[in-house]
Amino acid sequence: MQAPRLLILGLFTGLLACTDQSTEGSDQATISNEKTAMTIPESFDWQGHRGARGLMPENTVPAMLKALEYPEITTLELDVVITKDDKVVLSHEPWISSTICQQPDGSLIPEDEEKTFRIFDMSYAELRQFDCGSKTHPNFPEQEHMTVAKPLLDSVFIKVDAWCTANNRALPNYNIELKSQPEYDGVLTPEPALFAELVLDVVRDADMRERVCIQSFDARSLQAVHKLDPDLTTAWLVADGEGIEANLEELGFLPTVYSPYYKLLSANAVQKCHEQGLQVIPWTVNDPKEMKALIQMGVDGIITDYPNRIGELERG
Repeated sequence: MQAPRLLILGLFTGLLACTDQSTEGSDQATISNEKTAMTIPESFDWQGHRGARGLMPENTVPAMLKALEYPEITTLELDVVITKDDKVVLSHEPWISSTICQQPDGSLIPEDEEKTFRIFDMSYAELRQFDCGSKTHPNFPEQEHMTVAKPLLDSVFIKVDAWCTANNRALPNYNIELKSQPEYDGVLTPEPALFAELVLDVVRDADMRERVCIQSFDARSLQAVHKLDPDLTTAWLVADGEGIEANLEELGFLPTVYSPYYKLLSANAVQKCHEQGLQVIPWTVNDPKEMKALIQMGVDGIITDYPNRIGELERG
């Protein structure tokens, strides 16, 4: 579907004051205190960012399972890149990050050399030798430390579903980001068409199509996904304030979800997105007060590093 030219002019014109959007109904859960009142639909999509990055090493099986300990979480958000042998593996960077990983012999990775540790140049057998969980993350002091490798996407599907079955837990959805950029093509990642094909092959082989959303900041990757499977759920990640009209014109079709940096949003922006049939799920929100403000704006979900902080909404 081609995005209309006149779609939502002036969407991000500033942060508007939040208003009470509470409604009655059996499908609504109400949180209130002396200052605020709001409703959270049962369909609200709480997403664990990189699993539960605030509590466990990011993009690992333990991070995913930790997020699922919180019943509010309905979706696991994660990032994927591609190895030399065409394996789809969880990683935010297409290289071995010096911030979170150590070399197989336990030595540190010099920050100025980390981009030479290209995942695209490694087999998965080589990649899994790196420990990406024992280091203390400078921005997430609550993280538990452990020796852990970057997992394969299909392995995450299997282990998460097994854990949910064993713990009588509802199965989650997955929000999978393709970590592509034009300058990465052929150097750090495959070109977008092949990247999309490799990821969708894993999704289909695991019979996960109905539980997966594919997201990206790279329009080319989402276009490639849309071409391969026009009905697949997609999310357009946005980090700039150019506005929805310009961003959707660049994308060239209407995604399922519009997913901006949360500080770009206003109540008017959310309303206009809804008028176009778009869900709005901002990233990455870790302050319960900001979560409340966004819920009052009418967002359809929130991506957070700290699933444990969702409960603080009930405490005012």
